[in-house]
Amino acid sequence: MKMLRQFIDGQYGQIHVRVAKPDTITHRPLVCLHMSPKSGWIYQGFMSAAADDRIIVAPDYPGFGESDPPPSQPAVTIENYAESMWEVVDALKLGQVDFLGYHTGSLVAAEAAHQRAEQTGNIVMVSAPVFTEVELEDFKRLYHSIPLDKEGSRFKHMWAEMMHHRGPGMTLEMAARSFAENLRAGELHEWGHRAAFAYAPKFASVVKRLSHPITVINPDDDLAEQTPRIIPYLNNGEVLEQPQWGHGFLDADTATAVKVIKRALET
Repeated sequence: MKMLRQFIDGQYGQIHVRVAKPDTITHRPLVCLHMSPKSGWIYQGFMSAAADDRIIVAPDYPGFGESDPPPSQPAVTIENYAESMWEVVDALKLGQVDFLGYHTGSLVAAEAAHQRAEQTGNIVMVSAPVFTEVELEDFKRLYHSIPLDKEGSRFKHMWAEMMHHRGPGMTLEMAARSFAENLRAGELHEWGHRAAFAYAPKFASVVKRLSHPITVINPDDDLAEQTPRIIPYLNNGEVLEQPQWGHGFLDADTATAVKVIKRALET
């Protein structure tokens, strides 16, 4: 298996993408879509373990990781992120692909499947939240951009949230690396959440229109309560409760995660 990093030309500039290629390919390519405010970096360990039978790619959304940012106006949307992911698929000539989305990535996966239903195979989502209006407003207040100050209020808030939601097996070293990834987005760090919250009211209706096999993994994290509400909207899918997992499970329990996700992709 070879792990490569490359750049793809997209509508906002260059998109950075990690690509893992096995010696023998027997399954559809898998496109991994990250949460906010991270990047395709969160999938590195997973890709190394899972890319033994399929190509796996993990792009950085525009403005995250090493991808060029979109303009500040109009505000970037989940639809825009999905379009950018298809630009990667097209440039790499991957054809029909499966999707693995995590939090924001779950919304991007649903929108990508909506945009090109015939080019989408199976979908796995880590969390698929359906919010009440009150919950959505609460999340907007929690995940807003905190101005920089000498006291480091933004960074203290980020680290406190990371410690609060840190899952079993996520060491402080893992958390520190993840925290560093948050910082790479700079002043754009909440653009992904902003896009997700704007898309959230229609997320369930988009999922309802999809006929693709969809498996939703529900770990014990900050969206555990909202995720089971997606069940009535799944035409061809299920929710897998995984209470032993929290944030960081892709690195803390990689082998099991690979088994669960691969099994879901083969349904």
